[in-house]
Amino acid sequence: MNSIRFPADGPVVCVGETMAALAPDPPESLDSAQDLRLSVAGAESNVAMYLADLGRSVSWLSALGDDAFGRRVRAAVAAAGVDVTGVRTDPERPTGLLVKDPGRDRTRVHYYRSGSAASALGPGVLDDARVRSASLVHLTGVTPALSASCRNLVEQALGTPVDERPYAISFDVNHRPALWPHGTAAEVLRELADRADIAFVGLDEAQDLWGADLEPADVRRLLGRPRILVVKDGGRAAHAFGDDGVCTVPALRTDVVEPVGAGDAFAAGFLAGSLRGYDTLRALRLGHITAASALRVTGDHGPLPDAATIAGLLDLTDEEWSAHAGR
Repeated sequence: MNSIRFPADGPVVCVGETMAALAPDPPESLDSAQDLRLSVAGAESNVAMYLADLGRSVSWLSALGDDAFGRRVRAAVAAAGVDVTGVRTDPERPTGLLVKDPGRDRTRVHYYRSGSAASALGPGVLDDARVRSASLVHLTGVTPALSASCRNLVEQALGTPVDERPYAISFDVNHRPALWPHGTAAEVLRELADRADIAFVGLDEAQDLWGADLEPADVRRLLGRPRILVVKDGGRAAHAFGDDGVCTVPALRTDVVEPVGAGDAFAAGFLAGSLRGYDTLRALRLGHITAASALRVTGDHGPLPDAATIAGLLDLTDEEWSAHAGR
């Protein structure tokens, strides 16, 4: 199964909100935590940072408040090698904030982003020169949940017919139930994802949104228009559906410290592989390798293996890869 072809060898542009993030350190319930660690968290900037780690030229477009949180976010994303010169500073609105509350079974996330600087983003972002010269623009389903103007931004980007776009568009469903009014997300996210060139969705997300009994092939029937649809089945496997069939690659076996951010890392790995011209199997493998780096840390962005280790994993036979896979 061949990878997607991109219209130009330009940079990748990731558009969306990044927040300051507070989490107990060491990980424990907020009810009993004594210390909080400050980091940054945002689906699109997570993808951008991992793409930079993987050698891609990448820009992040967003808005931040004129505050200490905003300065910390900007510095952290820039330090990862991402171009942040297109990030606007808003003197009127604050930087968004999230707080993680680790539990025995899962980490709860509390958002404080209503009225944030990034919630005022709109279709004007698409006029940025970085977008016009991009080979790929990456968006997620978080952005249309933030405000009417943010939804207009995503709808306008995806509203251009595929054969008229100067760049490819990838869209990760990234369903965040806390951001959506009850009952509104399913139709909006399905419609948006179905307009992308490359779409990503977790099987658990798809089941929550569109039907508890869905299998990966059912998701493809719901999202039939993307040239590539990647359905991520947690720590089990990822399935890439294209015009010529489906490619399935098991996930790597790894110790999980925290799952938050792994989906963004996977998307970055898959996109980086696709931009390099990898076939779909190798792109899926790079997605799993990158996701494992996020799973091993408490933050959203962990260190990748060295280039030789990555190359060795990519070159494994199917049987050898399977020996490294599974929970």
